[in-house]
Amino acid sequence: MTAVEILERLVSFATVSRDSNLALIEWAEAWLDDHGVDHWRIENDDGSKANLLARIGPNEEGGVVLSGHTDVVPVDGQPWSSDPFVLHDGDDDRLYGRGTCDMKGFIACALAEVPRWTELRLDKPIWLAFSYDEEVGCVGVPRLIERLMADHPRPSTVIVGEPTLMQPVAAQKGATNLRTTVTGREAHSSQVYQGVSAIHVAARLVTRIEDVMRELKAEGRIDEAFNVVHSSLHVGRIEGGTAINIMARQCTFEWEVRHLPSDDFADLRGRVDAYAAELEAEMQRIAPETGIETQALNVTVPALADRDNDEVLTLCRSLLGDTADTSAVAYATEAGQFQRQGLSTLICGPGSISQAHQPDEYIDQAQLAQGEAFMRALGERLSTRVSS
Repeated sequence: MTAVEILERLVSFATVSRDSNLALIEWAEAWLDDHGVDHWRIENDDGSKANLLARIGPNEEGGVVLSGHTDVVPVDGQPWSSDPFVLHDGDDDRLYGRGTCDMKGFIACALAEVPRWTELRLDKPIWLAFSYDEEVGCVGVPRLIERLMADHPRPSTVIVGEPTLMQPVAAQKGATNLRTTVTGREAHSSQVYQGVSAIHVAARLVTRIEDVMRELKAEGRIDEAFNVVHSSLHVGRIEGGTAINIMARQCTFEWEVRHLPSDDFADLRGRVDAYAAELEAEMQRIAPETGIETQALNVTVPALADRDNDEVLTLCRSLLGDTADTSAVAYATEAGQFQRQGLSTLICGPGSISQAHQPDEYIDQAQLAQGEAFMRALGERLSTRVSS
């Protein structure tokens, strides 16, 4: 099967993060079985989702991990021109469908090359590491990494195939999602000193969150490699109140911190928490039952730092051409989680991140072809000869 044919199958599995990915995993397992490839399933707690780890080549240290996530974001409310879970070949040399660029295109390129890789005498293994629930905080891949590092010979390098237009990305920001709940005291809106408005308190805290970004810029905590050169803090959702004439008892807002590799998430959150403590003290002087509580919605996705990556950068440049320049991205990936294990890690894959999560998501066929060429070159680089 070609990469396009495999991509058609992968897109047909509606692996939205809220749903199971097992149908896709089962199909990939059958494909690997057809070619005699060893593989291991690593499930979540209730068995409704799974990571897939596979090895082509010798069972020894070294080699390359090709990492990709199988889940996709929802299509709800998006104005798609065609069925998002049916691959559509447009008249513009683009392939449309949910996940085509983010990031089933990369997975398709890797799986399409499996038959050729198995015919080669590989000196070092090629690992396939396909995860679940990346889109909701990279929560699936830690189990995969744990099994890889505990049960198998240690790999040398990792390529995370997020869409980068097939250019190596050496750094990414870390990411944490949070939810803050402000609990006030209800009162008639004409008696503003009898109650505590959770909405008014939340508004002050939201403003503080934005102010933290200004402080970071003023302190010179910037990295010019990123298009947003500082750590960013953003409130994306807010809800609260009962009626216009009632002081709100509760207000909840959800926010995120995307921190530079050189910044510490705990420090940035600490600046917000310190102000929240001041506000809470003010509230409780009026009504002791009031308060502010913030909870993290995911374990912090670690940043990818531009360091300790000479080995994988040399490999990528040998496959892409020595002119390939590295860059940095603001979105989060699983790359930092691999780097934390001491593995030389980069991000590089077909497609453009500008198409990800959009209605009528697509990947250019030329990008898919570049991904295929990359996989073919990788096998040749790691092999000595075709087996007899």
